[in-house]
Amino acid sequence: MKNRLKVLRAERDWSQADLADRLEVSRQTVNALETGKYDPSLPLAFRIARLFGQPIEAIFDDNAA
Repeated sequence: MKNRLKVLRAERDWSQADLADRLEVSRQTVNALETGKYDPSLPLAFRIARLFGQPIEAIFDDNAA
């Protein structure tokens, strides 16, 4: 699943570790999300959406192959 996490994180000048701390996950999880190796659980997707103040659909694209 494609997502805009890296762009949103960069806009705020956050490192992967910064984002991981805010989401209460590991930096490795953030890396796996950004590279598309891991799809977030629904609760994590909601936390991400709340953190960035955007709907889930604006961050994650489930139509991407």
